[in-house]
Amino acid sequence: MKFAFIIDPLKGLDPAHDTSVALMESAQALGHEVWVTQTKYLNVVDSKAWAVLEQVKLTPVELVEGGWVKAPSWYEMGERILCPLEEMDAVFMRVDPPVNTSYLYATYILDYIDPTQTLVINSPRGLRAANEKMYALQFTKVIPETIVSSDKSVIRQFVEHKGAAIIKPLGGKAGEGVLFVQPKDPNFNSLIEISTAGGKTPVMVQTYLPEAKQGDKRIILLNGKPIGAVNRLPSGNEFRNNMAVGGKVAKTEITEKEHLICAKLAPKLREDGLVFVGIDVIGGYLTEINVTSPTGVREIDRLENTRLGHQVIEWVEAVRQVKGKKRR
Repeated sequence: MKFAFIIDPLKGLDPAHDTSVALMESAQALGHEVWVTQTKYLNVVDSKAWAVLEQVKLTPVELVEGGWVKAPSWYEMGERILCPLEEMDAVFMRVDPPVNTSYLYATYILDYIDPTQTLVINSPRGLRAANEKMYALQFTKVIPETIVSSDKSVIRQFVEHKGAAIIKPLGGKAGEGVLFVQPKDPNFNSLIEISTAGGKTPVMVQTYLPEAKQGDKRIILLNGKPIGAVNRLPSGNEFRNNMAVGGKVAKTEITEKEHLICAKLAPKLREDGLVFVGIDVIGGYLTEINVTSPTGVREIDRLENTRLGHQVIEWVEAVRQVKGKKRR
């Protein structure tokens, strides 16, 4: 089988951390061709999605004394072709946020892949529908109390009522721009003005959950089912738990309540074609649903001695086999 990965430039990825590389390594290990491209190399020709693709050979990371170690030259680029993406068995859209105009246009191009011929993970329609902050708002019974606003007075009223809150940019990633605010903070007005671009851009404001000090759990879902989890803990004086800002990781288990959250999400995720998803849970509350390039696989594999990437690729193999039988 042939797998295409739409990713950020390989030279900027960290194979010891990036889930995209873990998925590519698994596809290669299971005997499949791995091809890569970027959004700028996507095209529509004769009403079909095409891409400039390069085949890649990976030298897998190795686990040494509890940490992933990469080879000095961990990838080698091969043949370069221009072809319809429908020649691939599966296409993984794994570009990091922000979901800007370029990103959205890429999803429109991916709409021109026949889903009966090629799996697209995640669905371009689902990617457009699922803002990683806003998407969780439809699951009101499992999220902390939340508002979305650019109005300073509305935000202040909410924060004063709750005593403390977390402000998140709707288009952010990896904890960028996330603020902890309290009503008596002398910088409160300035923080709101900065985060909302002077009242022009809405932000998400969530009740602060003190349980965040015990960790922010990332749970990986495959076709709506949880397959692994890792707990992210703040380090130093940092209140954010994100790995990108120095958060530490620890083994964890998926609780009964978290299984119920996953079950609550599963039908909608499947409806929207969101196959590979990472959800964030704090104190038993869902806080985010990550669909663009969810990470955490390397950390879970290291702590649990698993190969979640293999599970994902094997799921694709099974789906392709069924689709192949139907076509015949």
